[in-house]
Amino acid sequence: MEPTSPRRIVAIGGTMRPGSSTERALAIAAAAAEAAGGHVTSFGGDYISHLPHYRGPQWSHDSGRELVEAVRAADGILLASPGYHGTVSGMVKNAIDYLEELAEDRRPYLDGRPVGLIVTAFGHQAANSGMTTLRTIAHALRGWPTPFGAAVKLHADSFDAEGSCLDQAVRGQLELVGRQVAQAAGRLG
Repeated sequence: MEPTSPRRIVAIGGTMRPGSSTERALAIAAAAAEAAGGHVTSFGGDYISHLPHYRGPQWSHDSGRELVEAVRAADGILLASPGYHGTVSGMVKNAIDYLEELAEDRRPYLDGRPVGLIVTAFGHQAANSGMTTLRTIAHALRGWPTPFGAAVKLHADSFDAEGSCLDQAVRGQLELVGRQVAQAAGRLG
């Protein structure tokens, strides 16, 4: 049975640096998801960097409401993090922690939704261990990690000034993640 179009996909990730390689990678995956029939709502570094620590002193029930409501209504998710010191960034993890607000939903957390994963790093170790962490998080939140996750080892010239990926193999990996989320969205749960 074909899901109704467009399928709602939420993209979450980035860094505090505008135009970071992580956000560029997420944008490529999001564009591929849209080309495959998804409607993507993005929460990049600018948004997630302003989220107070989940349930911390500055947190309120209105904190992150747009993110939580978008994920609640989503058919699929894209998560992208830089690999920092062998794991995902604290900023991305904090944004993911906000999904605890979905714990009591009829469809809790990411239940029955495809989750496309992207980790960018300047070393293989951080990219691969970050990917393992994101897969573990997706499983803990009852999501379905897509068959392919992009653990991308970056180089100084991976992207041009406009944000285009100069490495066609990497671009293909990012596009595959986006397509897999869009194709599976609405079909799993």
